[in-house]
Parts: sequence; structure tokens; C-alpha cells
Amino acid sequence: MPKFNTRFELNVRDIELIETALQSRKKDLSMIRLGLLADTAPSAETSERLAALDETLADIHRLLGRLHNQKVFFRPDAKAPAPYVSG
Repeated sequence: MPKFNTRFELNVRDIELIETALQSRKKDLSMIRLGLLADTAPSAETSERLAALDETLADIHRLLGRLHNQKVFFRPDAKAPAPYVSG
């Protein structure tokens, strides 16, 4: 049986591109979901589709959260000669 690759060599730009694509997909799916909710005659098919959309949106949201939590944010030491201004 083949083994999965557990080592990925991605740079910061690759991760940024993945994040941007996920955010765009999440926005598109959210707009589709809002359109389904605005439907005046909800049906069983609509309910199933909403459930599938909710699951996909939750998966994307969790993945974006895991990517965010792996980031290391920079803040200079207090010993820096100039004051730190964020923003």
C-alpha cells in the first residue's frame, strides 16, 4: 500500500495563495448559502444542500484557523533602539 507524503515544502507565498483561495471559496459558498436561505419555498433538497454547504464552510473555517495558528508573528524585543509601532 502506498504511503502518504507527510513532508511538504511550501514557502510563505504558497501558504498565502492557499489562504486567499480558501477565503475566496468560503465567500462564494457563503453567498450561495444566503441565496438558498432567501428562497421563499424551502424544500428537502434545499435543506440537504444547506447541510452540505454548512459542513464544507466549517471545514474551510477550521483549516484557515489551523493555518493561522501555525504562523509566527514578529514583534521586536523591548531592547530595540526605536519604539515599536504596529499597524
